[in-house]
Amino acid sequence: MIVILKPDADKKSTAYRRLSDYLAQLPNIKCRVHEEVGTQQTLTEIYLVGDTSTLDRKEIEAFEVVDRVVRVSREYRVLGRHKDDTRAGGFEYNGVTFSQDNFHVFAGLCAVSTREHVEQMCRALKAHGQVCTRMGAYKPRTNPYAFQGHGKNCLPYVFELAGKYGIKVVAMEITHDAHIAEISEALERAGNPTGVMLQIGTRNTQNFELLKSAGRQRRFPILLKRGFGITLEESLNAAEYLASEGNRNVIFCLRGMKTNMGDPHRNLVDFAHVPVVKRLTHMPVCIDPSHSVGSRAAAPDGIPDLFHVTAQGVIAGANMVLVDFHPEPAKALVDGPQALTLEELPWFLEDVKLVRDTYERRRKLVKS
Repeated sequence: MIVILKPDADKKSTAYRRLSDYLAQLPNIKCRVHEEVGTQQTLTEIYLVGDTSTLDRKEIEAFEVVDRVVRVSREYRVLGRHKDDTRAGGFEYNGVTFSQDNFHVFAGLCAVSTREHVEQMCRALKAHGQVCTRMGAYKPRTNPYAFQGHGKNCLPYVFELAGKYGIKVVAMEITHDAHIAEISEALERAGNPTGVMLQIGTRNTQNFELLKSAGRQRRFPILLKRGFGITLEESLNAAEYLASEGNRNVIFCLRGMKTNMGDPHRNLVDFAHVPVVKRLTHMPVCIDPSHSVGSRAAAPDGIPDLFHVTAQGVIAGANMVLVDFHPEPAKALVDGPQALTLEELPWFLEDVKLVRDTYERRRKLVKS
């Protein structure tokens, strides 16, 4: 059960204290307070955990500071969208707003290779008005002998160059809770020239201790990729692990499912789930066409499969695209065959804009 308080409810007020005292005496019920701090107001929600079936909803709604009470219908109670809940989810980080109503492209290096490649990528992004990128420092690999990223050694120049070219948010995968500390320390030493979105990859979707560690920190938002061999509900519960520890600034990423049914693509594209995730939760939804397709193959029309797949996700309402680019794909240390070139960047951005504009027109049709 969720107790939603009236906007800007004062925690020091007598009315709030009355509610707190009432909830504290409820048997076998634990309370968790979550605050959503916006630019204009603060929203407070109290999550009642335990056997809430016998609680009187109207009795709780009678308290002066309570706006309404919602009975939880799903396991993901913090991030989930419950009955009569039509709020658009989202958050702001380092001057960039991420929500279910807007859109961003995170084009960049799946794995950082050299300083020169990072600078070329950031320079190209700035030239085309982009303020977000992806840069992989830590890379989990199936083969233990494969390149697993430069790790903390590349962080200083990645952050320096991101700041130099006006990149506000860098999506960066972590595979261990120690990486959170390394990223924080490197940012501090560099003078905080940019921001970081922690990415938890498909192999770690059910690494519950990593999820808890990432959820306990509030500094960085989190991009959680769907597990490539589990159900959507299991992956949404993984996102709930993050929120249950306190960090609600979570973006959910669809990246394809591991099955031969998707051949010849690397994974079976699951972007039809974009509207499903938005319907079930407040999370903005990202798509990763690069790891879904896994190649630069093109159809007879000359348009690469990766472009077509991206369009499928964007036309369905995706709020973010995570896509691999590289100045020299042949020299990429990870996933070179699927990386687009810098010369293709303006084409990709224009193609995505066309599709996003069409999606916005589709939304207007619903309202007309």
